[in-house]
Amino acid sequence: MSLEFELQKYPKQIKLKDASACQFRPLRKEDEKKFHEFFLAVPAPERMFIKHRVTEPDVIRDWCRNLDLGRNLPLLASMQGQIAGVATLHQQLGGWKRHIGRVSVLVLPQFRGRGLARALVAEIVAVARNLSLEKVEAEFIGDQEAAVKMFAMLGFSNLVRLEGYVKDMQAITHDYILMGLDLKTDEEYAGMG
Repeated sequence: MSLEFELQKYPKQIKLKDASACQFRPLRKEDEKKFHEFFLAVPAPERMFIKHRVTEPDVIRDWCRNLDLGRNLPLLASMQGQIAGVATLHQQLGGWKRHIGRVSVLVLPQFRGRGLARALVAEIVAVARNLSLEKVEAEFIGDQEAAVKMFAMLGFSNLVRLEGYVKDMQAITHDYILMGLDLKTDEEYAGMG
């Protein structure tokens, strides 16, 4: 399916496991201020694990003003008038990883424990499958045990673990974990016989 077709599904209302309501929709240019506020609300120790300097307004401004949803599709979760979480599908549109998407997710602490991260990842994986990607992967720092566990519950498996391989924003060394999920459907497997 095409990206345009996928985007027609949003905004989408979601009920979380605690019955609270949430809306999913792609990032828009006019979200710049709220998106920056979202990243400022992430606890400082957790921001160390983010690859970009998300507290700098110029970084968020660049993301919002130069949206390329075919390359990076940030799906926002809104609750109580604010951005509660975001899951992003990153794609390389050419080259040897063009069939693989990368998934990232972040939920603010006050919205955790409701199944929001899980719902966001499930939604972004469904988008990846509908865009005919064959695999999705997710990267973690070894300390992100809860995230690794949640992705495993969604069917992701460990592909690689490299000890002391990456450094956070404070130059502290951590293990690197790469998890992956094969998006082939049961119907595709059935036709292989």
